[in-house]
Amino acid sequence: MFLLKKLLTALILPPTGPVLLALFGLWLTRARSRRWRHAGFTLAILSLLGLFALSLPIVGNALMATLEPHPPITQPQLQRVQAIVVLGGGTYFDAPEYGGDTVGYATLERLRYGARLARASGLPLLVAGGAPSGGRPEGELMREVLETDFGVKVRWVEAASRDTAESASLSASMLKTARITRIALVSHGWHLPRAIPLFEKQGLEVTAAPMAFSTRSPSLAESLLPGGLGYSREVLKEYLGQLYNRLKE
Repeated sequence: MFLLKKLLTALILPPTGPVLLALFGLWLTRARSRRWRHAGFTLAILSLLGLFALSLPIVGNALMATLEPHPPITQPQLQRVQAIVVLGGGTYFDAPEYGGDTVGYATLERLRYGARLARASGLPLLVAGGAPSGGRPEGELMREVLETDFGVKVRWVEAASRDTAESASLSASMLKTARITRIALVSHGWHLPRAIPLFEKQGLEVTAAPMAFSTRSPSLAESLLPGGLGYSREVLKEYLGQLYNRLKE
């Protein structure tokens, strides 16, 4: 089921999804019916135009803003929680400069902010992330980076989950054993609308600790130049994830 979910997501999201739709539209242009040929041509054009639009930074930023409802955590909010939970965001496999697996850039961004909050509050840290694609579990890599590079101790390591739902379940079990029910959840702002309900479902009181907000470039020209599908793809992936979680309920 896990691999099937990954496969379907990869086929739906850009660039693969729009490209497949465009190819299907071109195939329809070979139909005998003029109506179907016209529909196929229209589908191909709209799919490619949509792909181009999604690659524009100004579009990606606008879409990302719809998934960032939570403001940065405040010091009074931080004082009311009992622990900080940092969610993994990907692994940098077989990194030659580090001599093996280490955390990916998204995870590193989360760890940096988690370390900052831990120093400011003195609260214990839990890091969460397994090894769904193989290699060393992400939780272990996260602890290694926090303790070696940031000088911040990690109290709990959840290293068996394959996705956010499993991270929530396994992390909650560890925290409840330590009688902790109020947490600050660190992740990208666009990820928290999906992650927070999963942790609350486990009986935890969650305070959002978002980071790495989408911000506009001071140059309008840069915002209008195709620069990749990163933000747009992430937004669509999160909405798919939210839909999947609702259907599971």
